Amino acid sequence: MAVEVEQRNDVRVIKMAGQASTQSFSMAFLPTIASAIDDGLNDIGTKAIVLTGDGRFFSAGADINAFQEAIEQDNAPALIRNLTGVLHPLLQRIRTSSTIVVAALNGVSAGGGLGLALACDARIGTSGARMAASYAGMGLSPDGGTTWLLPRLVGEQRARRFFMSNEIWSGEQAHEYGAIDVFVDEPSLMDTAIGLATMWASWGPHTKEATKHLLHVQTDNDFSTHLDHERTLIEAAGTTEAFREGVAAFLEKRRPSFE
Repeated sequence: MAVEVEQRNDVRVIKMAGQASTQSFSMAFLPTIASAIDDGLNDIGTKAIVLTGDGRFFSAGADINAFQEAIEQDNAPALIRNLTGVLHPLLQRIRTSSTIVVAALNGVSAGGGLGLALACDARIGTSGARMAASYAGMGLSPDGGTTWLLPRLVGEQRARRFFMSNEIWSGEQAHEYGAIDVFVDEPSLMDTAIGLATMWASWGPHTKEATKHLLHVQTDNDFSTHLDHERTLIEAAGTTEAFREGVAAFLEKRRPSFE
């Protein structure tokens, strides 16, 4: 199977397997991957998703043979439009959903696969992880939100060097720079990713969705506008069952239980 799905309580593990990890961004595999992620985002029993890959690859990007065929048929722009038409809305849904999405980076993330990793709420990596842009070497400009997401994690100039020098970062480098949040040994990868996903997913739905949204838009707002935005969302939070439970738990000196 191109995508393997396992439900572990309220965490859904989605594994891009075989060619789905080495040619994730082809019309043969991308719609299947997007559908699996969407199923998790839309499932009320799933509070978090852990994405991972197979062998040496997390998600290595496009099918180069399909690119060559599209060039020969003079329809490369149409192929790229179709691929980004699936990928880019998916990344937006990941960024705005109340579902926590964690990337367990077992291997290489490149091209659109790098965008998928960067769009997640957190990245757990091992020494086998690699991050590569891979666009410049093929005469392409970046996509997958990489030029928006990476500078926010590592800074603009480091991101500029990454793209313009066509760099490949090891897992250790990506962690040092801030693109990987937690660096672990390979046997600990999935347990660490699931543990983080479970903890972050334990908060109330409004808290998760509003926090993700506010962090997503903060660089686009001036301070005054952002304060107004925060005020609107925290007022809305005051109407939720999670707020009532949080206050009660604090007064009763117990851990809150959000559903």
